[in-house]
Amino acid sequence: MKMKKAIVASVIACLLPAAVLAKDIQLGISMALFDDNFLTILRTAMQKEMDKNQVQGQMEDAKGDVAQQLQQVQNFIGQGVDAIIVNPVDTNAVKPIMDQASKAGIPLIFVNRRPQAELTDKMAYVGSDSELAGRLQMEALAKAMNQKGNVAILMGDLANEATRDRTKGVEAVVAKYPQIKIVQKQTAKFMRNEAVDVVSNWMTAGDQIDAIASNNDEMAIGALMALGKSSKVLIAGVDGTPDALQQIKNGRMVATVFQDAKGQGEGAVQTAIKLVNGETVQKSVMIPYQLITKENYQQFVSRNQK
Repeated sequence: MKMKKAIVASVIACLLPAAVLAKDIQLGISMALFDDNFLTILRTAMQKEMDKNQVQGQMEDAKGDVAQQLQQVQNFIGQGVDAIIVNPVDTNAVKPIMDQASKAGIPLIFVNRRPQAELTDKMAYVGSDSELAGRLQMEALAKAMNQKGNVAILMGDLANEATRDRTKGVEAVVAKYPQIKIVQKQTAKFMRNEAVDVVSNWMTAGDQIDAIASNNDEMAIGALMALGKSSKVLIAGVDGTPDALQQIKNGRMVATVFQDAKGQGEGAVQTAIKLVNGETVQKSVMIPYQLITKENYQQFVSRNQK
């Protein structure tokens, strides 16, 4: 009789949906900051992917503070989460986070910003090749400039690998064109308002600038605000945010580079689930970049909506 009951129980178990049998997965997510258009899209994508997979998650805002982000990770570990996703404040300051996660045996996924440290077991990075973004952006500007003129670079947060790699990509393309010269290079920390100030100062100083390669769309829009509608300076950004697409439609931006926030967000959650389930994942899950211009911007209008 006992054997018969066991068989019946196992048959019923087989009929139950996998979500019922699976252990409820709890994720802890620390974002570098909430107050950023692109990261808001990324955050929303992660939340939707968690809802779709019936995964529970707690999302925290590190507010650009390395110490606060480490504290959030320690809190997640204390709460016994199954995996941690981190969008790092400073890609050079991730070792303490990695050490804590390793010690606790908890899978750790970095998203969007590549950590400047070697990933060990139960770790992965989900993002895109930032140097390629800089190359795509500058090639579009070089074409619009007829391969000659002065270019300025608006750099993001200097603690971020995307800033370094996108800038390196821009510089590599400029090096191919003898008649293009970089005349200014300054950080505006990925922020629109900071870019308004930086570009206004460039204009006040009387610099002859024909084009601006911005490490992200927010700073590109800040540059447009500083320059005014009558400006002939060519602008390109990175991210493919809705605001940038509108500026491309209006003919005020030459190009942006689509960074798939939705793809990165979904990939981060999927990778976390796989690691929790003991599956093997790639150390780097790369989501492709794509150039956006006036010719193809309509294809991207619904891709990075909040």
